[in-house]
Amino acid sequence: MEPLEGKDVDRMTPEEVRFRVEYRQGLQRREIEDYLRRLAFDYEKRREELWKRDYSSPAAYVKSVEPNRRRLAQSLGEFDDEGADFAPEWRPFFEDGKILARRLSVEAAPGLPARAVLALPKGAAGPAPLVICQHGIASSPERVFGFDDPEGIYKGYGRALAERGFAVLAPSNTTGHAPRNRLERIARLLGGTLWGLEIFRTRRTLDFLETVDEIDMKRVGMYGISLGGAYTSFLTPLESRIKAAVICAWFNDRLNKMIIEDPRWSCFLPSDEEYVFWPRWLWEFADGDLASLICPRPLLVECGKGDGIAWWPHVVAEFERAREHWAKMDLAERSEIDLHDGGHEIRGVKSFAFLHKWLVERGAEIF
Repeated sequence: MEPLEGKDVDRMTPEEVRFRVEYRQGLQRREIEDYLRRLAFDYEKRREELWKRDYSSPAAYVKSVEPNRRRLAQSLGEFDDEGADFAPEWRPFFEDGKILARRLSVEAAPGLPARAVLALPKGAAGPAPLVICQHGIASSPERVFGFDDPEGIYKGYGRALAERGFAVLAPSNTTGHAPRNRLERIARLLGGTLWGLEIFRTRRTLDFLETVDEIDMKRVGMYGISLGGAYTSFLTPLESRIKAAVICAWFNDRLNKMIIEDPRWSCFLPSDEEYVFWPRWLWEFADGDLASLICPRPLLVECGKGDGIAWWPHVVAEFERAREHWAKMDLAERSEIDLHDGGHEIRGVKSFAFLHKWLVERGAEIF
């Protein structure tokens, strides 16, 4: 065969034309992907340009990262209530000697209900601290409370927290790859994301809980697993009412997780999970930098060495990068990691003690 560009197209056979078209398309795809990867891995340079942190005091620090917080909100998509009334509706869920749990629906926006389960501890001496327990991609509020969990991944952690005296809110988010992909497409056409919409619904639910006397809204934490860990990573930076967070089975080296295929961890790039690719994630908001928007509030990362979503040394390295933000303000005790020998699951050991410490024992100390 003559060199690829050795003759004019009008002198080629149809097979030669087709071969050259396919060759050039393949070359073009590789060139573009290589360019995009180089952009992604210029992250450290962008971090220096985009993050201007002031560690002189917690208040100064929070002010210094406010532009990044605003850009995060814009990237996820900002929604409002359009004058909606809460119109709360209650339904039975379960009740025993220690807990009263009910289904709750409030109007987030006209025609947009936000559904959840709210569990209140019985016999509390006063308003109870609240923990938002967010389920994962193939799960539900039921599983948070120990129902329909045949593999024991959730360990009924919402129920366990309620038995320890916490009020527990378990929001219901959209599950399944295909349904999330479909809704994500529509949301992006309107300038937002499904992430942003569901965060908005949870924040509206928190607005309603401000009216519930049994809950102390000055002591709110969040504890999410897997996709719920993602929501914890995104919602906590945007919601100042959340004073302490636990991210379970999600925190990662985000560039590797999203675009580098390796047998040591699952990569999103070849998957059908289109909904996870929201704008600017790899431009500015790697997991350690999202965590820095939680700082100086307390954060615990829960990670199993046997969890295939990540290679645990990467998680530890990213956590140590994040922990520096607390350490530079002499607040390192507020950042913890529970690295255990399990897998993709709630551990519920250090995390329960962590939430009790920061929402019950020392809640008044949280900035």
